[in-house]
Amino acid sequence: MLKGPFLSKDFIGATDDYNASKIVMLGMPYDCTCSNRAGTRFGPQAARLESIGIETYSVYFDRDMEDTMFFDAGDLEYPFGNAKKALEITEDNVDCIYGDSKKLLGIGGEHLITLASVKSVLKKYDNVAVIQFDAHTDLREQYLGEELTHSGVMYRIAQLVGWENIAQIGLRSGEKEEFDIVKKYNTLKTKPQDLDKFKNKNIFLTIDLDVLDPSLMSGVGTPEAGGLTYKELMDWLLYLKDFNIVGADIMELAPDIDATKTSTATCCKLIREVLMLL
Repeated sequence: MLKGPFLSKDFIGATDDYNASKIVMLGMPYDCTCSNRAGTRFGPQAARLESIGIETYSVYFDRDMEDTMFFDAGDLEYPFGNAKKALEITEDNVDCIYGDSKKLLGIGGEHLITLASVKSVLKKYDNVAVIQFDAHTDLREQYLGEELTHSGVMYRIAQLVGWENIAQIGLRSGEKEEFDIVKKYNTLKTKPQDLDKFKNKNIFLTIDLDVLDPSLMSGVGTPEAGGLTYKELMDWLLYLKDFNIVGADIMELAPDIDATKTSTATCCKLIREVLMLL
């Protein structure tokens, strides 16, 4: 018999007891609508491997990942090129997570998949709001003739939850028509206190890693200069610690683009901090 010890394939700090878990980490390795640099389907597995290099203790929240009771379910398997089927697979599995009275932490993978997660959340909760951290508006009605793309995911989500329940942080790229929508519905938030209107909401938190400046986070499909620092992002997340976060995802890590692995390491640390909010 093999005696080990063996390196775990789970994200660091995960419990091996699904029934006892409160949060389920689910890999969502889909990137077939990426419009610039592909490779986000490798993000979840790269994050798991890199997580061995971080501590389970969060200095920011003064808590340990091992106390959050999260279960790493591994990666979903998606068909290539079939966005509709990928969304169906995701929704079916996230439905199971909420059906078992647990919370989701999705790891992507392209941002389109967030649409499926929000649909599942809406089956479980009323009065839902979505807070998006992103360099891009993601408000295109269609891109190159396709309605289901990562560049239009927030447009689809807003149709489900209502524009008044959308908050967008870090925006700095998009078409004029998209920013006209942002201005019309006042979705852009520039300071944490702007989120106070959502304190009575059930919140789904979605983070596109390109919200961070590419000097820190170059391993994304569409990097945009002028982004948040990690500390600035953490200031926002710390403000949310007293809000009711019912689910979250961290999307768009393309690990092979950044050979230094700084992007992947940063993603791992952000996963640790978001776990503290759930």
